[in-house]
Amino acid sequence: MEHILAHYFYPLLRLVFFIALGIFIGNLIEALNWTKFLAKLSYPLIKFGRLKDISGASFSIAFFSGISANTILAEAYDQGKLNKKELILSNLFNSLPTYFLHLPTTFFIVAPFIKEATWPYFALTISAAFLRTIFTVCLGHFILPKTNILPTFQPTKQNKSEPILKKTLIRFKKRFKKVILFTIPIYVGFKILAKYGFFHWLEGKFAGIIIYFPWLPAKSLGIIIMQMAAEFSAGLAAAGALLEAHVLDIKQIVLALTIGNILSSPIRAIRHQFPYYAGIYPPRLALILIIFNQSLRIISLALALFVYYNWF
Repeated sequence: MEHILAHYFYPLLRLVFFIALGIFIGNLIEALNWTKFLAKLSYPLIKFGRLKDISGASFSIAFFSGISANTILAEAYDQGKLNKKELILSNLFNSLPTYFLHLPTTFFIVAPFIKEATWPYFALTISAAFLRTIFTVCLGHFILPKTNILPTFQPTKQNKSEPILKKTLIRFKKRFKKVILFTIPIYVGFKILAKYGFFHWLEGKFAGIIIYFPWLPAKSLGIIIMQMAAEFSAGLAAAGALLEAHVLDIKQIVLALTIGNILSSPIRAIRHQFPYYAGIYPPRLALILIIFNQSLRIISLALALFVYYNWF
């Protein structure tokens, strides 16, 4: 019983709570009609990318809550305010604020392990995040139709016939039902798969890809394997030990960690992202968004890695 509570119930309760909180905030912002105001913060980017104000609002909110940002996009898609192409681009557009949302936590995990290699590693990953945003905005500029200039923001006036809170709660209940319907069984299913070693087996299969990096020192391959077969912190621990022992230099450490990041991220995205994405979006659409997001992430990291390897 204690095992079920510790490994299933409490983590799931925490996940559902934060998803519910994010959904409520996202719906409240939409009900208050703050999207146009928030969109103004990213106006130059969304104007050039021909994205809608709802995309700009989601971008701004993503600096504080990825769940709320996705909720706003999901609501807009359900209401026909965004088509699938606009939704995919808007989700990709949020990769930069999502990166900065997790940056403080990631930084204080990474820095104690790899010390002086921290700055070039983060410079590389930040460059990749900016590259994703630039690409998304440019792609939107060429494939989306021109949109009107954002109207002047006017706060929503209280309407006695439909109070803001009531409107928010109605939308919240509708969205939260999907969270319960999809997130819980998917989360439990993935936990069971993890318990019986499915993801370790899958990551082990992916680890065979490291033979395609013959230009890396043999000892750096251990960092990549640790990242894929265990956790990111395991790869950091291995990297820190090799750096401190002067077995690998800073550049080799950064290369190994980034390659491990690239190879392990797709499996981890499905394992950790899909349960909550499927509670916000329809499961098929959630999978499509994750595939596009991870594909662009891998390509941007690979390009940044190529530049770093050849010119730094």
